[in-house]
Amino acid sequence: MRLLNRLNQFQRLWQPSEGAPQAVTISELAARCFCSERHMRTLLRQLEQHGWLRWRAQSGRGKRGELIFLVSPHTVRASMMETVLSQGQTHNALALAQLASGQLRQLLHPFLGGQWYNDTPTLRIPYYRPLEPLKPGFLPGRAEQHLARQIFSGLTRFNPDTARPEGDLAHHWRVSPDGLSWWFYLRPTLHWHNHEPVDAWQLRQRLQQLFELETLRQLFASVREITVEHKHCLRVELTRPDHWLAWRLASHGCYLAHPDDTTIGSGPFRLATFTPELVRIESHNRCHLGHPLLNAVEYWITPGLFDSALGTSCRHPVQIAIGQQEELVHLRPVSNSISLGFCYLGIRQNGQLSHAQARWLMQRVHRSGMIDSLPLDEHLITPSSELLPGWHLPQWPDEPPPPLPPSLTLVYHLPVELPVMARQLQHELAQRGCTLTLHFHNAKNWDGCTQLAQADIVMGDRLIGEAPEYTLEQWLRCDPLWRHLLTGPQRAHLEATLDAVQSHPDEQSRHAALREVWQTLMHDAVITPLFNYRYQISAPPGVNGIELNALGWFDFSRAWLPPPQEAGGRGDAALP
Repeated sequence: MRLLNRLNQFQRLWQPSEGAPQAVTISELAARCFCSERHMRTLLRQLEQHGWLRWRAQSGRGKRGELIFLVSPHTVRASMMETVLSQGQTHNALALAQLASGQLRQLLHPFLGGQWYNDTPTLRIPYYRPLEPLKPGFLPGRAEQHLARQIFSGLTRFNPDTARPEGDLAHHWRVSPDGLSWWFYLRPTLHWHNHEPVDAWQLRQRLQQLFELETLRQLFASVREITVEHKHCLRVELTRPDHWLAWRLASHGCYLAHPDDTTIGSGPFRLATFTPELVRIESHNRCHLGHPLLNAVEYWITPGLFDSALGTSCRHPVQIAIGQQEELVHLRPVSNSISLGFCYLGIRQNGQLSHAQARWLMQRVHRSGMIDSLPLDEHLITPSSELLPGWHLPQWPDEPPPPLPPSLTLVYHLPVELPVMARQLQHELAQRGCTLTLHFHNAKNWDGCTQLAQADIVMGDRLIGEAPEYTLEQWLRCDPLWRHLLTGPQRAHLEATLDAVQSHPDEQSRHAALREVWQTLMHDAVITPLFNYRYQISAPPGVNGIELNALGWFDFSRAWLPPPQEAGGRGDAALP
């Protein structure tokens, strides 16, 4: 980028005097810009033509001329940002931003949030970390799961109001009386993002590819065969009834990408750019569920914007908002809710802790104030009193603390609160003569965790999506955690119980039976929830259609911006 290089050179000229006039020779300027004197004279002419500075040369070699600055590098950079963004050159804009880490917030602030560019509405979201690739199957992060829902479709989807499955690629489905045959009737006008029609054979192929994944193989163990009954009808045959099937097909692990290209979907937005610095999705004008009201959404990966010392509002992943401290009053709280997902503590059943010791440990964590002492402001977490609403924690009688083993091992993964919890628990056990060795698994799930097999205690985070009861059933079937926490006979009994639960045609019966499973796991001190997050979204005036979903995000296809003339010009506040 030629302009970027020119800005770099202008910055070098500016720095020694911070914009004050300079008495300097051409030779000194050339050394400062690492170029020849001849090129330096050309550069000065170019910068004068841009109106950035004025150069008054003195005749005679070695004579000092006068360098007068007419604008600051910050002003030039902001003007360049405006230009490249209006031309759709987002990568160049991000490159410009990286030059100004010290003024990153001030520089980016006018360009983030909801904006109209080239007469089309665009939403720019600053984000604190690079997004992980959208691989087939289950995705570990909330942001990745939400993004996948914007790009891909499933045969079914969860209704955000009822948390029950409804039609997506399939507009209806039918189940045989014995629960072994399911027919999914496809919408007649489906299109991939590459404008190719979607056909039933492609969806069958993609489903078969998904069912071969280890994490999904267990989830769909009841599936015997998938056949194409008609170009608009898929038939799924089961070996035993599974009345969770419509729920399973709506989960994010079953979103259907093109069988030949997993970046192509059929959802409301198509993936346009995916880099460590920028993710951009653009509206899919042939989406079967309606055309989005936004033209594009961009994630700007700007970790420097989230430094707590900057005073921004995005100090934690569960908060979505940004603005200078003095401007936060202009942001309106759009939505907040207590997440049904939770951080948890689990104890290996054939490890060093007895049932009485495990029960005491869980009681101690809940009653000692460890959770309340976590260093978080603005009430971002709340201690768990139940697993799901109405699924209460067991009430054990108070008993004297039992002697503990001389040493134990704890393995934990993200989020950021769990290292603090781990150190507090380490200190607590040390006072009772037990050395707790800590191992950190730097991930959002247990995939690839080699230390899990040696852990007596585990701590992790479990996302709960749009269908809480079903999500807990899915967790028991698919997560390697349970193969570690439970003994072989316990695991076999659990799988048999889950098979019996899924055979109930009545949804409420399945929920009641599943609740009994979890009440047993909690009563036996296998697992206990620790705390829930409070999801928050704040948005500036003029950004509409924002409603918090189960993942702590909002449906991009429902967000909209009023035209500039109605909003009074381009807004300068930012939405997540």
